[in-house]
Amino acid sequence: MQLRNQVEWALHCCGLLAGLPEGRRLSTKSLADFHGVPKEYLSKALQALSTAGIVEGSLGPAGGYRLAKPPSAVSFLDIVEAVEGRRRTFACTEIRRNNPCRATDTCDMAPCTIARVMWEADEAWRERLRATTLADLAAMLGAEIPAETLRKVAAWVGARS
Repeated sequence: MQLRNQVEWALHCCGLLAGLPEGRRLSTKSLADFHGVPKEYLSKALQALSTAGIVEGSLGPAGGYRLAKPPSAVSFLDIVEAVEGRRRTFACTEIRRNNPCRATDTCDMAPCTIARVMWEADEAWRERLRATTLADLAAMLGAEIPAETLRKVAAWVGARS
């Protein structure tokens, strides 16, 4: 499974937006500049986040994006599903039915064993993403990123929000 790069961009943008002071916003251009990604493609990810109710956008000179919910209420899974959709990562097409040696009723008795394993793995992955919020991310980054870098990021964001 490979997620689109817009998922990575959306996660990083939401992480940055989670640290914005109350009432402040960051423009698509500022978010794109900060992360070094194309503004046009980033705007699609931000629109998906807006449609999902994760961020709020506004137009105009003071416009931009901010989180629509507290960081503790936004999970990584919320962001992934906003960009990628909610479909399973594995689609079983029942190729086992093509086996010329199978008993005629075995495929009708239960879901495919391979599909069950894949769906269980998908659910474990989703549960991990569901359990990690933007507030958790902020705590992890606060513990891992040098204080000087955090000050520089805060100053950069403050000058543009």
